[in-house]
Amino acid sequence: MAVSISIVDPDSILRCSERESVFSDGIVNASNDRLFVFPGFCDVHVHFREPGFSYKETIRSGSLAAARGGYTDVCSMPNLDPVPDSPEHLGIQQKIIDESAVVRVHPYGAITVREEGKVLSDMEEMAEGIIAFSDDGKGVQSEEMMRRAMIRAKALGKIIAAHCEDNSLLNSGYIHDGRYAAEHGHRGISSASEYVQIERDLRLAEETGCAYHVCHISTKESVEAIRRAKKRGVDVTCETAPHYLVLCEDDLQEDGSFKMNPPLRSAEDRQALIEGLADGTIDMIATDHAPHSAEEKGRGLEKSAFGITGLETAFPVLYSKLVLTGRITLEKLIVLMSSAPRKRFGIQDDPGYTVWDLDAVSRIDPREFLSKGRSTPFEGMEVHGSCIKTVANGREIYRR
Repeated sequence: MAVSISIVDPDSILRCSERESVFSDGIVNASNDRLFVFPGFCDVHVHFREPGFSYKETIRSGSLAAARGGYTDVCSMPNLDPVPDSPEHLGIQQKIIDESAVVRVHPYGAITVREEGKVLSDMEEMAEGIIAFSDDGKGVQSEEMMRRAMIRAKALGKIIAAHCEDNSLLNSGYIHDGRYAAEHGHRGISSASEYVQIERDLRLAEETGCAYHVCHISTKESVEAIRRAKKRGVDVTCETAPHYLVLCEDDLQEDGSFKMNPPLRSAEDRQALIEGLADGTIDMIATDHAPHSAEEKGRGLEKSAFGITGLETAFPVLYSKLVLTGRITLEKLIVLMSSAPRKRFGIQDDPGYTVWDLDAVSRIDPREFLSKGRSTPFEGMEVHGSCIKTVANGREIYRR
């Protein structure tokens, strides 16, 4: 069978020493005799849960899920036990990465000790071994603490990647403070809890000159605040996640698989995020892959843990719901998932490549996941695109 192979972003693919194998190794069964080759994807926001919470995910299972999703580089958040807030604690995580990861895993270092927001971590001692600093899972509540962190990160040439959440504005909420919450008697999380802290941090980044990155933005006000800051010349980038681009509060069900932080916002917020992708305000798409056990996600909207899995569904969902609907081009999606995050975070490794059959149609089935986490709001969704293989460091790390 003759298979047509299209290469998206050929400059990146040409850097891969194993490029010739794309054409020579008899790649399996394309639905329409067509395959597409992309540079390996890069996710700057994943939770691999190890050390400390390996019943949710391990570096091994998380990295296998990444490979199946077409990723060759991921950045692992620091809400672990122990928190990587010192060289000793970071070393525990790095040892597991070295022994068990099948993709390149770049650890974050915590901004503050134990992510408690009270004392700065050993930033100087960790700087060489981390991708950036973050207290993800928690917002840094003290303005003075964030200012000091930015000054230190600036001196070290490192990014501050912030989970922006003002605790004083949460009101014990657990879904978006919108129509669905009001109609179903749920406590809502206000949009202000996100964008007020983003506005504070943008002011501090402008003051200190720190390279600043905003995690998982979800509101129209956040998009606009970052848009204005970029026009002023602030060194800021941001990410959003597939679920905020494809779903909104209108899609909510009384099911823990629809609970994440930030929550699914309004249809208006979703549209603002898509517009932010189109005009360059939003620089990249990250999954915020956050697996939990079935028991933790089986308690309904109010009592389930925050977080969903995302690495194995990201590209098919985004290709189906954004590219095939004409919202963005395929080339733009690859930039958002590969070259843009690599450029911002200085990930200069050969990206490898991932091969996709874009004509394959399936329904998302969590039972097929390689991740330990099986909770996804996309379960049952019909999507186009199936990963055929992923290659990193000249080595095949996944084949369908």
